[in-house]
Order: sequence, then structure tokens, then C-alpha cells
Amino acid sequence: MTHLWVRAESRDHEFRVGIMPEGVTALLRQGFRVTVEESQQRIVPIADYAATGANIAPEGAWTDAPDDALIFGLKELPANGTPLRHTHIMFGHAYKGQPDGRILLDRFKAGGGRLLDLEYLLDDSGRRVAAFGYWAGYAGAAVSLMCWMAQQRGQTMGPIRAVPSRAHLLADMQGDLVQLGTSRPTALIIGALGRVGTGAADLCRDMGVATTLWDMAETASGGPFPDILQHEMFFNCILARPGTPVFVPASAKIADRKLSVIGDIACDPDSDFSPIKVYDRVTTWDAPALRVHDAPVLDVTAIDNLPSLMPLESSQDFADQLLPHLATPESDVWARADAMFVRATA
Repeated sequence: MTHLWVRAESRDHEFRVGIMPEGVTALLRQGFRVTVEESQQRIVPIADYAATGANIAPEGAWTDAPDDALIFGLKELPANGTPLRHTHIMFGHAYKGQPDGRILLDRFKAGGGRLLDLEYLLDDSGRRVAAFGYWAGYAGAAVSLMCWMAQQRGQTMGPIRAVPSRAHLLADMQGDLVQLGTSRPTALIIGALGRVGTGAADLCRDMGVATTLWDMAETASGGPFPDILQHEMFFNCILARPGTPVFVPASAKIADRKLSVIGDIACDPDSDFSPIKVYDRVTTWDAPALRVHDAPVLDVTAIDNLPSLMPLESSQDFADQLLPHLATPESDVWARADAMFVRATA
């Protein structure tokens, strides 16, 4: 019997969950055993999971879970260095040379556990079977537009907080734009045909921001790209890989430009392949904008759990995508993820 253990998220401002109560009900009917931890911040109340008949455990109890339990979460584990003996389903961010990723893999090797990285759950064509990308793009564009509005007021952007829904987010931002009384900025999106880029473009459309949409054809010649500097906002919506051209060089800080906000929605600044060379660290919910130049102003927003800005809608969407694969733990999708872990730790 497969035992799925849904852990509480330990990261601040992480309200999402990877399976909804109706998904737990479906797995229980299929014969799974499901344990759900209590959580002080999860968007879905624990009572909704208890009503399914799932086992309920205290927050953080996964460390004492049975050896064969599959520990399922989204974001990083507590960074306490302890060996990891379970199989974990999560976003590990560990296969592209990230320093924290190397530490995580060493913890798995020390404990004999395994990582099934949600980013590497791929179908037969190599496409991810479940992703938060659309919501990352939508939220990332929203945060960047908030940053631009703060600039127009002569301010540095303040903290952000989760909203109950997309409708609430749009109403708040529309009100702020009306109060500001300025024309809308223009934006250029690279990766516009993917999930992330589509989300960013939809936010811009909803807010009346004119966009230039680029994808592989427009970047095939290699960068940097002066067109980026002639838009007030730029959104990077592609994952950095070997061979990715530089979109924004370090020299952009002092270049003649309209650009004042970069939304690095892909958010991988410590990768050698990052195409955004004006910054070197992620930003946070409490300090969402990193000012990298003062005159003219240039801010970067790069929050790595953006979909949690709209946690209910993003969780429901992701859970719907993932559930068919959680229900088939012996499928090739999981075998490929396991093979990736074996290669990474060889």
C-alpha cells in the first residue's frame, strides 16, 4: 500500500499545497494510505483534510514517518543538515549546480533517501506534467507592476502579502493605477509562448499594459538585446540553461534606457547560466524589489515562490495537473525523475 505523507511547508509566506482534499479522497478510494500534517499557514484548513478520512499528524512529524512513506511537499526542507532517509516529492532546485542544491543532495546520500523532483516529472515528450508556471508568470508580472507604481511615487516597493483571489489582486492594482493617474508602462516578455510567459502576458492584458512578446525565434541570434532597454518593464520567463544568451548585461545599469523594472520570474540568479547579469540574489516578500542602480533607477524583482501570492487558485490548478500521476506511482514519469536523481548523485 502506497503511503503518501503531505507535510507542512516550513518556509515563510508559503501557503500552497500540492494536493486538495478531493484529491486525497480519490487516493483513499484507490487504496492509498494518506497522512496530512497540520499547518499554521496552509491555505486549505486541516479540517477539510480530516473530513476525507485521512490521518492527521502534527506539523513537522514527517521526520518520524515510516520508512516507506512518500513525503510530499512543495518548497525546501528545514536547512538543519540532517540526513534524509525518506523518498521526498518536492521542488529540490538541486540539479543545476546551485550551492544549496548540492547540500540537499548530500543529505539524501547521507540518509539513503531519494528525491523525486517535481520540476523533473516529465511525460514521454519531455514536457513537465505539472507546473505552477502560469501562476508564477501572472504573479511575477503583478509584483513587477507594483514595483513600477512605487517608482512613480518616488518610493521603493514595500512588502507584499497573499490575496484571496486573482479578482482581489486586480481590483487592488486597478485602484492603485487610477490613483496614480499616469499612463501605463510598456513591457517586453521573453518566453512568451510558455506557461510562465502566458501568465505574465495575461496580467499585462488585464492591467492594460502594452506588451512585446518574444520567444525562441526572437532570441535565436544571441544577446544582449537593446530592445529590452526601450521598454519600462522586462520579464524573463525562461529557465536558464547552458547556451542561454545574456538578455540584460551588467552594463545595462548605466546604459541609456527606459527600463526601470526587471521581473526575473524564472528566478535563478546563482546559476552560471542566468541571463540577467545585473543582480545576484533572490528577493523576498518583505523586500520584493532589489535596487541595483539609482540614477536612472533600476529595480529587480525575483521572488522564488510567486504563485503563493494567489495560493488557492494556484494550488487547485497544480493539484489537478499532478493528481493523475500521484495516483500512478509506478509510472514512467516517476521512473524518469528517479533516474535524474541517480545521475545527479552518482
